[in-house]
Amino acid sequence: MIKSMTGFGRGEFSDGKRTIIAEIRAVNHRYSDITVKMPRRYSFAEDRIKNAVKEVVRRGKLEVSIIVENITEDDTNIRLNTMVARQYFDNLNLLKEEFGLTGEVTLPFLAGLPDVMKAVPDVEDEEEITKCLETSVQSAARHLDEMRIAEGEKLAEDLLARGKHIRELVDRIEDRAPRVVEVYTEKLKARIKELIGSSATVPEDRILLEAAIFADKSNITEELVRLDSHIQQLHSIISNSSQPDGKKLDFLVQEMNREANTIGSKANDMEITNVMLEIKSEIEKIREQVQNIE
Repeated sequence: MIKSMTGFGRGEFSDGKRTIIAEIRAVNHRYSDITVKMPRRYSFAEDRIKNAVKEVVRRGKLEVSIIVENITEDDTNIRLNTMVARQYFDNLNLLKEEFGLTGEVTLPFLAGLPDVMKAVPDVEDEEEITKCLETSVQSAARHLDEMRIAEGEKLAEDLLARGKHIRELVDRIEDRAPRVVEVYTEKLKARIKELIGSSATVPEDRILLEAAIFADKSNITEELVRLDSHIQQLHSIISNSSQPDGKKLDFLVQEMNREANTIGSKANDMEITNVMLEIKSEIEKIREQVQNIE
């Protein structure tokens, strides 16, 4: 089953005390790279959250965002920072004396100053909260995986179609290849006659020797066989493997490109060269698509 490395998933969980919303965004990456963005007070759960994502996603750059909402009264503590309040009080009285001001520092005024009193979520049961966070992340990961599978099906269709087209182009080269030596021999005879005149006689065995040397240098049978084998492997990996490996496909495409370059350089035939340019274009498109596969 082909899976894309790009996608988005969202999960939500509520336990009556809090509502947790998790979102996962995934893009291409050579390795597994997971970052978690959530309130710092829940940082103790980061490793468990990453492990929950790794159970579904093997490779890619993933950003996990977590929002915790609807904290109930039972889940909140009001904390008084007397040190901050004392500094406010002393500094305000200092300003009063320094500039000869009037007025009193009242309790309502002092209590309303920043950081004097703060509502802080009560996080006592770390295991309970971690399980809630995991549940939300697992839901987001499942939805992400569904999108990756759907995108993967489209990628598989495109790759198989391009592989089939390359196989058709290889057939054209195989049909043309035997004619290359014949065309070269005819051109060689015509060129000799042009240079020394039609009255002179050139030993046929000499022409055959030159044609044999050319045939050996321009023989692409081995490369065509290997390229055809690579196309079959591409089809096999995409169609039959339960866990297609994007890295394996990437290596296979490199080998396909290597054979295509060799064929193009050895063929010494314009028609084959033109077909090879089309094959290389298809291989490049396959390479771009393979970069999106897990």
